[in-house]
Amino acid sequence: MGQEQETLHRLRAFEGYGVTEALLERSKADSIFLHCLPAHRGEEVDNFVVDGTRSRVFDQAENRLHAQKALLCHLLLKDFSAASLT
Repeated sequence: MGQEQETLHRLRAFEGYGVTEALLERSKADSIFLHCLPAHRGEEVDNFVVDGTRSRVFDQAENRLHAQKALLCHLLLKDFSAASLT
């Protein structure tokens, strides 16, 4: 993200390095897929992986949202406490 002028170069350089269904099947049965999002579907990760039962990308994104809100509260409020987050 942010280096769009390098798109073609990066697509060639990272070709074959995406997370695919076949790669996920080679991992342990209890493994999960995480990604900080946004994901480039079909390039770095297959739709099957992002939307699959072993994906936790949306949980991870939600957790990041709460962490970012807490950081903003910490930076903006002098009296930072758990009560400030509600």
